[in-house]
Amino acid sequence: MIDVPRGRLRIYLGAAPGVGKTYAMLAEGRRRRERGQDVVVGLVETHDRPRTAELLDDLEVIPRKVLFHRGTRFTELDTDAVIARRPRIALVDELAHTNVPGSRNAKRWQDIEEILDAGIDVVSTVNVQHLESVNDVVQVITGVPQRETVPDEVVRRADQVELVDMAPEALRRRMAHGNVYAPEKVDAALANYFRVGNLTALRELALLWVAGRVDEQLDRYRAEHGIQGTWETRERVVVALTGGPEGETLIRRAARVAARTKGADLLAVHVVRGDGLTGADPAGLARQRTLVEDLGGTYHQVVGDDVPRALLDFARGVNATQLVLGASRRGRFAQILSRGVGVETTARSGSIDVHMIPHAEVKKGRRGRARSDGALTRTRRLIGWAITIAGMPALTAVLVPFRDRLALPSEILLFLTAVVGVALVGGMWPAITAAVLGSLLLNYFFTPPIHTLTIHALENLFALIVFVLVAAAVSAIVDLAARRTREAARAGAEAEILATMAGHVLRGEAAVPSLLARIRETFGLESVTLLERRPEARQVPDDQGDPEAWRIVATTGGPPCTCPAVADTDVVIDDDLSLVASGRLLQAADRRVLEAFAAETAVALRQERLREEAERARPLAEADRMRTALLAAVSHDLRSPLASARAAVESLRNTEIDWSPEDREELLATADESLIRLDRLVANLLDMSRLQAGVLGLTLQPVGLEEIVPRAVDDLGPLRDDVEGDIPVELPEIVADPALLERVLVNLMANAVRYNPPGEKTLITASLHGDHVEIRVVDRGPGIPPEAYERVFMPFQRLGDRDNHTGVGLGLALSRGLTEAMGGTLTPEETPGGGLTMILRMPVSSRAQAVRAPS
Repeated sequence: MIDVPRGRLRIYLGAAPGVGKTYAMLAEGRRRRERGQDVVVGLVETHDRPRTAELLDDLEVIPRKVLFHRGTRFTELDTDAVIARRPRIALVDELAHTNVPGSRNAKRWQDIEEILDAGIDVVSTVNVQHLESVNDVVQVITGVPQRETVPDEVVRRADQVELVDMAPEALRRRMAHGNVYAPEKVDAALANYFRVGNLTALRELALLWVAGRVDEQLDRYRAEHGIQGTWETRERVVVALTGGPEGETLIRRAARVAARTKGADLLAVHVVRGDGLTGADPAGLARQRTLVEDLGGTYHQVVGDDVPRALLDFARGVNATQLVLGASRRGRFAQILSRGVGVETTARSGSIDVHMIPHAEVKKGRRGRARSDGALTRTRRLIGWAITIAGMPALTAVLVPFRDRLALPSEILLFLTAVVGVALVGGMWPAITAAVLGSLLLNYFFTPPIHTLTIHALENLFALIVFVLVAAAVSAIVDLAARRTREAARAGAEAEILATMAGHVLRGEAAVPSLLARIRETFGLESVTLLERRPEARQVPDDQGDPEAWRIVATTGGPPCTCPAVADTDVVIDDDLSLVASGRLLQAADRRVLEAFAAETAVALRQERLREEAERARPLAEADRMRTALLAAVSHDLRSPLASARAAVESLRNTEIDWSPEDREELLATADESLIRLDRLVANLLDMSRLQAGVLGLTLQPVGLEEIVPRAVDDLGPLRDDVEGDIPVELPEIVADPALLERVLVNLMANAVRYNPPGEKTLITASLHGDHVEIRVVDRGPGIPPEAYERVFMPFQRLGDRDNHTGVGLGLALSRGLTEAMGGTLTPEETPGGGLTMILRMPVSSRAQAVRAPS
């Protein structure tokens, strides 16, 4: 079997509908045909635009495949015909298009994949609003949901993506000239989707998306060609953070550097030591991360023992152009011993500009880093000193009787063994003391001349010196190993505590109270309190001891601390928040974990407040939306039937025209129909307002559907002929308000008739299911996707409806509200064979249940 190379895909990405992406695709096809390449048109949608249709002249067009769905004829791309024709290039429009049910593939981009796999190049088009990653953003901007989407990865895999762009004003002029839509649609389009703000936002989305793809291509090219140097295609400023107090100064300075160039990126990076045993202040890093994100930057962490190398590897990996570092906090002596991170990074930076920023902490040392405790307990150190003071003379006393039989090297080895034992028990300093003391004892009692500190033989002097050095080295190694073991154990305990804490929050416990309670339990404290500085006290320079300057945000345990000064332990989270605890003074190692908890508590408090603000804003936003929609309804939907009724009445009152009986009857019918529409609309608005206010009056009583359904059908007026019913007479009575139930049925049937295809009748049926009666209103219209079922019940929602002349979108919202007020439910489901079925479930009356119960 011959392995056919995959075809190449070129996509014209439109910033908005009408910018000319299909025109550009056809122009590209004509250019390639003129160069002698075999080009066919698989499928193109001209949308009746003359200039676009002209480009189809002289191009070979593959006939479309004809499909039938629900009795309607559709045409789609004939993928098999394109592959059988085997051209060099196929032009296929609308990449995100959804195929008619019954097609081999659900999406057109899947058809295009098959064509590419057959070795045929494809040129296609798509608008930015159809990209999956920006679909929700486009809906927020334009207010129009986009049901047809294409995965970003499909577009990213394309060999070429070319942006087709146009200034918003130019696109609006094209529309006004009739080059995009038919004249009757232009005004509505310009006033809604094609507003200047919408088009500007869509244009920016498209530019940013394409810019991101260009960055990916550049990174891939540099990786494939082993290019390590920085290409200054875009300013990217990286700021290195240690978690120290100078971090905020560095971040703000880096942000100002980035702000000098439009579109520059700000990235903050913190290097974590590879051993995981040393680290920065967690609370400080949390504050600095929040500041970076508030300034529009991103925060990153990398692991590396060589900090300069890790910083530069990260900077080169993101193609950074500038690196911002803080001047060293180490003292002069430390800088003599080691050049430091800043100097090393500058020396290795190459083409990356390095900024060394002075700050208030320069040469003050790393005061924020807690000192490590000794590796061993106090008891073990005391035992080590005791062994040194008593053990070394005792060993000498034991060996003195045998000094004539033992050589000096053997005695040195025995003393070295004793020093190692002291190191294992008591640590470094007792062992070093034991080594020095042992060397003196060896010199005085075992090295000729005996009982003097004089050494005649050079090899003996060398042996004693080596003994002291080896003993000191072994002591240091043993002590370091013990210290690292203890630090590793503490790090493991800290990680376990943090994991446990995170688990409590993830299991759904209230974030701030849960964190405070776990802190109190973990450290055995009496009380833990989160304090916030009052706004009026923020200008006071020193208010740590003033309880009036602080308020308690949350507390757990015993009596809370009312200000930081009275607490046994306090952690400053930011300028306004402090975590305080009472019960005992925590050690420096414990404070490190406490600071991490404090930082998480601040984040949890911030999220809680954001949620509360969102909850407070939601009713206001809903009320504003309702008011806006109501004004729109009053301005159009109320005026429309009023205008029709008024025109009919004025015509009848006109004495200058002799109306025939037929004309008079028609005018009266128009006035009657308009007034019925008006009455229904006003009643819906009033009932919706009563429902939202909770003052809807109900009169629940047993009612029979054989009485309610015919009245509801009659209330439809001229639409009654499009409804047919099948209500069994043996159904029991249900509990409902007769008037409200009739209103619900009228709204459901009117909505179903509206969406039914011409000639199809809306069916209303009912059946008994246990202690409920189900009433079904069935239509054969286009239906709605299952994920949109709940959205159709939102007030003033016309899902996918472009008809603004037949209601305000209250029918289904009001119907569900009235149904639930009567104790029933209203749910949609798909009609078998296509369409939508509304299921109204109402409880059977207790009287009817008693009649049905067995005697």
